[in-house]
Amino acid sequence: MSKRGKNIYFRKDGRWEGRYIKSRINEKVQYGYVFGKSFEDVECKLEEAITSMTPPTLTNNLTFKELSAGYMISMAPQLKPSSVAKYENILDLYLLPTLGKQLISSIARTDILLLRRNLLISGGTNSTGLAPKTVNSVLSLLKNILEYGSREKGLPIADLGKISVRQSQKPMRILSKMEQQRLSEYLCENQSACNLGILLCLYTGLRIGEICALKWGDVHIDDNYLYVHQTMQRIQRKGSIEKKTEIIIQPPKSDCSIRIIPIPSELSQLLLPEVKEDEAFFLTGCPHVFIEPRCLENKFKSVTMACGIDNLNFHALRHSFATRCVELGFDIKSLSEILGHANVNITLNRYVHPSMSLKQENMNKLSGLLTIL
Repeated sequence: MSKRGKNIYFRKDGRWEGRYIKSRINEKVQYGYVFGKSFEDVECKLEEAITSMTPPTLTNNLTFKELSAGYMISMAPQLKPSSVAKYENILDLYLLPTLGKQLISSIARTDILLLRRNLLISGGTNSTGLAPKTVNSVLSLLKNILEYGSREKGLPIADLGKISVRQSQKPMRILSKMEQQRLSEYLCENQSACNLGILLCLYTGLRIGEICALKWGDVHIDDNYLYVHQTMQRIQRKGSIEKKTEIIIQPPKSDCSIRIIPIPSELSQLLLPEVKEDEAFFLTGCPHVFIEPRCLENKFKSVTMACGIDNLNFHALRHSFATRCVELGFDIKSLSEILGHANVNITLNRYVHPSMSLKQENMNKLSGLLTIL
């Protein structure tokens, strides 16, 4: 069957088929199906089926808990498992304990402002306050649920305008050129699958989840490129007693993150003797054994300690790669695509940290304009 749209397929018998999540029993997904003669017909039937699954209750008396349940059911077919886990976690920890029993019509703007204040001041397991980024994630989900209630249920909702938290951009620690050289030499002198993975991230800008999910079948040595199309992460499992979290491998969060990255020629030469079967994970060389992100972060800390490099997390490799590329005169558009960004502004604003030496070099270009008599 060929796929078109959101969970809508064209069948060999000439009909269109739509699939949606009907329920989850013992962690197993139960699907429901609708059929039609056209894509548009199935799209309409699919929306009706999802809407009909909203918990039966009088629309005017919906509580926030009931509305959020309907929202999650309607959004489930469009969301990745990691996003579902994130939203459920936000609901359970921050929204339902405060707003769960309130009627949607009774949630005022002042309630939302008070929630924002409390999350910033005393939120979190230690009651020391949540980071602005986390609070913004909570507020964003709250807005989406209330707007869903207004749009789909005709519920009156509070004014949601300009309710967010200003986030200050923290300075990112990146490798100096000397530190990068020291780290590169150590990784080359102490070669292992894991150290080669760290080196690959330093010279391609791969994210930690991407290198953990990378398989040798995605490494095209002869053509000097990587194909990045999966990422690995650990997510929470709601309702599970035995295992509270699980590792998942799935496509990246955005289409632009699926990309082809050229490999520097020298790096290809290092990788050539290490090539394994296509299904083997890059970091282990085995098809059924992988290294998850938090374990790789721990291994990276051991490496940086051995190199005498302090206060550096794994994501700094990506920032260091972007900064070195700019210092070497990379075309920003090309760099943005290599990093998997939606636009060049993300690359420039978040991932480029010009060194003082580069700034001085650029300022010296003005010297030709200065004439001393």
